[in-house]
Amino acid sequence: MYHYLRQSAFSLVELSVVLVILGLLTGGILGGQALIRAAELRSVSTEYSRYVAAAQSFRDKYFALPGDMPNATLFWGVQHATPSTCATQASIDQRTCDGNGNGRIEYTAVSSNEMFRYWQHLANAGLIEGTYSGVSAIPSPAGFGCIPGTNCPLSRVSNGSWSSYFLGTQIGHGQWFDGTYGNAIFFGNSRNGVTYSASGAITPEEAWNLDTKMDDGRPTIGNVVVWKNLVNNGCTTNDTNAADFVLASRNTACALIFKSS
Repeated sequence: MYHYLRQSAFSLVELSVVLVILGLLTGGILGGQALIRAAELRSVSTEYSRYVAAAQSFRDKYFALPGDMPNATLFWGVQHATPSTCATQASIDQRTCDGNGNGRIEYTAVSSNEMFRYWQHLANAGLIEGTYSGVSAIPSPAGFGCIPGTNCPLSRVSNGSWSSYFLGTQIGHGQWFDGTYGNAIFFGNSRNGVTYSASGAITPEEAWNLDTKMDDGRPTIGNVVVWKNLVNNGCTTNDTNAADFVLASRNTACALIFKSS
């Protein structure tokens, strides 16, 4: 007697159903990623507004700018009395350093590297969340090293962080487009302490979208601009004030600078 094995295979209908399910799963994953990224980008404007409001509230309460406050140690204790030494003395509590009170968020040793004490003072005042060391990750009294969550705020955007310091008016500089920046706020990738929030964290299209919603959609003029030197990474078409965003690029080539109003 012969026994025949019954062979079975997917029918065209079954294969079609499988392909449809796979397509829906793929579309759902991609759509979910797009929604997550959109939420991250919306957080940039929310975070920026929060930090601006916090700095304004600080100034109203203490009659000084965070970081630049000349009598901060009277409120929160002394980390070190010598500014140049205090610039490298990390805080593990509210003890801090005084700024020089000149209205500028500076990164010099003689001003206790105010750009990092800036965030510590805001946190000490209860105006932002987190605990900040008040010093640069780079072992220098005037270092720029920002480690998100340690000495500068972490953004919801992947690899994003926030920094602030005084740029004043820039003309003909290699890093910044011409304009008056004042005490600027920076959003970008700090590369985990290599620099401050100055490297690309978003694509040119994402930067254009944020700039359009918050300002004028132009990368080089207005209150929201990008870094001039990031033209080398493909953020802008050139390094003149007439430059546009390279909207076709998908590289995270852009970092934003918010001028003080």
